[in-house]
Amino acid sequence: MVDADQTFVIVGGGLAGAKAAETLRKEGFTGRVILISDERDHPYERPPLSKGYLLGKEERDSVFVHEPAWYAQNDIELHLGQPAVAVNRADKTVRLGDGTVIRYDKLLLATGAEPRRLDIPGTGLAGVHHLRRLAHAERLKGVLASLGRDNGHLVIAGAGWIGLEVAAAAREYGAEVTVIEPSPTPLHHVLGPELGGIFAELHREHGVRFQFGRRLTEIVGQDGMVLAVRTDDGEEHPAHDVLAAIGAAPRTALAEAAGLAIVDRADGGGVVVDEQLRTSDPDIYAAGDVAAFPLPLFGTQVRVEHWANALNGGPAAARSMLGQEIAYDRVPYFFTDQYDLGMEYSGWAPPGSYDQVVVRGDAGKREFIAFWVAEGRVLAGMNVNVWDVTDRIQQLIRSQAQVNTEALADPHVPLDSLTS
Repeated sequence: MVDADQTFVIVGGGLAGAKAAETLRKEGFTGRVILISDERDHPYERPPLSKGYLLGKEERDSVFVHEPAWYAQNDIELHLGQPAVAVNRADKTVRLGDGTVIRYDKLLLATGAEPRRLDIPGTGLAGVHHLRRLAHAERLKGVLASLGRDNGHLVIAGAGWIGLEVAAAAREYGAEVTVIEPSPTPLHHVLGPELGGIFAELHREHGVRFQFGRRLTEIVGQDGMVLAVRTDDGEEHPAHDVLAAIGAAPRTALAEAAGLAIVDRADGGGVVVDEQLRTSDPDIYAAGDVAAFPLPLFGTQVRVEHWANALNGGPAAARSMLGQEIAYDRVPYFFTDQYDLGMEYSGWAPPGSYDQVVVRGDAGKREFIAFWVAEGRVLAGMNVNVWDVTDRIQQLIRSQAQVNTEALADPHVPLDSLTS
């Protein structure tokens, strides 16, 4: 049981941390709730940073999880612009960058992830960008508008979700775009070669140039500004700005220094948590991008860097901190919007884990559902411009039922019937 004299501390000012604070109050916790963020902005959601806000279709205020006044109204104590620099598990304290020491009864780490950096010459030039924070998006929004006006050229390192979403936004502004990707297709490590080609064709139709099987080796500058990039085949490509979109790394430094169990970086990294989102310390929890949680359905420990995991993981951790019995086993889910393509993906099917990809619908028209299947069981499903099917796809994944792949591919066979 918890009481009014207890203090729950949340480190992290993203969606997971904000929703955890909200849930603590909704569940009736009357003790102190302290939220610490190294950003000066109030907690906000990240998907708009590469989608609606970056495109100028959403206002800045739309990204925030709550109105600023909400925190005071709900007695949430904020420490904004202050990094948490150390956790002392023996004393149960968190030390901030300004020397402030805060005692906790329960602690939630929702520290998220940070962009991976290019380790090549030229990254210190003025036109090299990353996209993770609101300040990054604000800057990049102005850059894309300027490139569009001046017929400027953006080079993007990486054809993952962020790289492709920014490529789409840049083309809508009118900028020239080249994407450089070491793999043979976009999203190769997520969707595999079978579906990655669909995204390549989509972007080519909108004027994006791809350089697959290539890596950036140098960013060339003049007078401190980006002039071009060089790739490992010796080619030089014109560039006015460069976006590094080569993935994100979980922000585990605080947890590592505190001696918490961490997943090996080769396996994705992250803070190890159990099904109750507890770390190796029973009074410390983790949620969102930084947490690696067990997923019995797939027989693995996973770390999911997507909006739905933060949205659901923060509240789940809060309930666990309150002593409620939870079992966090959400099917991983993410979505994207690029040009006129909208997509939702559910499941977990990294390359090598499946036997085949079954397509239901018309892939040529980009109106279809793709299923990743192993030994007759559906591991993941992706609906492209087909809506209101996510629940049924997730039900199919959870059922672990053996399915007839011909029926799976037939749009006239209801998905519900495949699990009955």
